Amino acid sequence: MKRLLIAAAVAATILAPPVLAADVGVSVSVGQPGFFGRLDVGGYPQPEVYYRRPVVIERVEDSREPIYMRVPQDHAQHWKRHCGEYSACGERVLFVRDGWYNQQYAPHYQEQHRDKHDEHRDGHGNDHHGESNRER
Repeated sequence: MKRLLIAAAVAATILAPPVLAADVGVSVSVGQPGFFGRLDVGGYPQPEVYYRRPVVIERVEDSREPIYMRVPQDHAQHWKRHCGEYSACGERVLFVRDGWYNQQYAPHYQEQHRDKHDEHRDGHGNDHHGESNRER
């Protein structure tokens, strides 16, 4: 009888669907340290890049301007494997250096967008919807 119970327990363990961890969504925006993706560098200090020539995976027109991307170093080194994650396989890509992003781009971006956010508030700490920012 013990063998039958042990066999049933083992079978239940093997056949049971795996327990999945809860899907935890984390959102990181442009201008934050953990952001990876396309950057609009117009009006920002000259980007520092890893490679002087754009990386191209699929044939594109040379007349198109390259796009600037911040990606993990291993993604840049193996761009052919990772370009689809960024919808950039058909783009000429220049990879920006982390130091430039963290010291130049992110602070400038945050400053620009802080000013735009402040424009939506009235003089009493309320936004245009009449809600106090402290109540959120």
